[in-house]
Amino acid sequence: MSVTYYLAVDIGASSGRHILGHVEDGRVILEEVYRFENNPEEKNGHLCWDLSRLFSHVLEGMRACRTAGKLPVSMGIDTWGVDFVLLDREGKLMGDAVAYRDGRTSGMDVISEKCVPFEELYERTGIQKQVFNTLYQLTALQKEQPDLLERAHRLLMVPDYLHYCLTGKKENEYTEATTSALVNAKEKTWDWELIDRFGFPRRLFDELRMPGYLLGGLTPQVQEAVGFDCTVRLPATHDTGSAFLAVPAKDEGGVYLSSGTWSLLGSENREPITTEASRKANFSNEGGYEYRFRYLKNIMGLWMIQSIRRELNKEYSFAQLESLAREADQFKSRVDVNDESFLAPKSMMEAVRAFCRKTEQPVPETVGEVVQCIYGSLADCYAASIQELEALTHRSYTAVNIVGGGSKDSYLNELTAKASGLPVFAGPTEGTALGNLMVQMIAAGEFPSLEAARKAERNSFPIQEYHVE
Repeated sequence: MSVTYYLAVDIGASSGRHILGHVEDGRVILEEVYRFENNPEEKNGHLCWDLSRLFSHVLEGMRACRTAGKLPVSMGIDTWGVDFVLLDREGKLMGDAVAYRDGRTSGMDVISEKCVPFEELYERTGIQKQVFNTLYQLTALQKEQPDLLERAHRLLMVPDYLHYCLTGKKENEYTEATTSALVNAKEKTWDWELIDRFGFPRRLFDELRMPGYLLGGLTPQVQEAVGFDCTVRLPATHDTGSAFLAVPAKDEGGVYLSSGTWSLLGSENREPITTEASRKANFSNEGGYEYRFRYLKNIMGLWMIQSIRRELNKEYSFAQLESLAREADQFKSRVDVNDESFLAPKSMMEAVRAFCRKTEQPVPETVGEVVQCIYGSLADCYAASIQELEALTHRSYTAVNIVGGGSKDSYLNELTAKASGLPVFAGPTEGTALGNLMVQMIAAGEFPSLEAARKAERNSFPIQEYHVE
């Protein structure tokens, strides 16, 4: 019996993977065929992504499918949000793909607010203020390289650009575009008045396409490089959009938490919430599948643990770091994980210690104490954010549903259950890739609806439960 395979290329800010999926007896089966590292590098005075290397990994993973004899009928790519590239009239790349952790956006929010006050911006777009939002990156480009912006013909977000490399089609996908803070939340399209007031050329932005949109086949060059052709279909190209799709919540009583380099905590709404209270709480209304809104708060996440592991030359595994944190469970100092000092410090260990000194708390000395401080701070932040979420949505939540790589972190899950007072349901781990695949499978008729796909998902993967003691 032949098997119909679908391919999700899920690229995060620290690693990427190619996941093949198929449906067997109503269950979704996943198989990782390729994995690679992804880190920004210093280039021309900025922290940049090497997109040519990224695309070479995309192709290499597709060749791994061919080698395994499992050719997908369709594929789609998802990545992190906010970062973009510019193309000239001939469709060639202009400038570098500057990464969101680069310092060029420092102070750009102040400049942009001279054009549009943030209160108005939030009311129109519903997007929380993050110093690295696309809006502020474009403002920095206006200041630093205005000629580049004037000569550019199109703007493509990172997953849009990778899809363009595969198909030759230049399209802007909706869920990723909303992270720009230039999409009107109520109209669900580019806010042209904002774009004009900020002085960005209208030609850079084109019609928004929804998850499920068919881009077409691979270019002849890509076909030759990978040895096959397949359909390319847009998933929710913002990885959080895909991850929220894959949350196996049984009802609306669950908080969604996509846990990885970033922690994205929130719920799924049918309408945006752009009130003053929401703005002050810094919640975001990111676009989702079928125009659902991912109402969430961005929390620094496991980036802090990943940074410490790199700082220690990967001397410790993540499991060993977790074990050291457990041993230091009596250490009670806490940091504000969303403080900008943790965005891209030269030393995460020292950044944590400096925050504790500044706030006159005991300073962590050992690796275990530093990691314990981070774990406890993350759990406390999740709990506080859930309380804010309840107040803003006027709903009571009964559980926390965690997907993504962080769902494997049993200690953090235990602390989250304890801090929030709610049971935690953790899994599946490959939530983002699964959400990507679900869009492809729904489009292909494997499932009649998102609800049916989520039901199949609940029956396909083990969910670890953590209950309040």
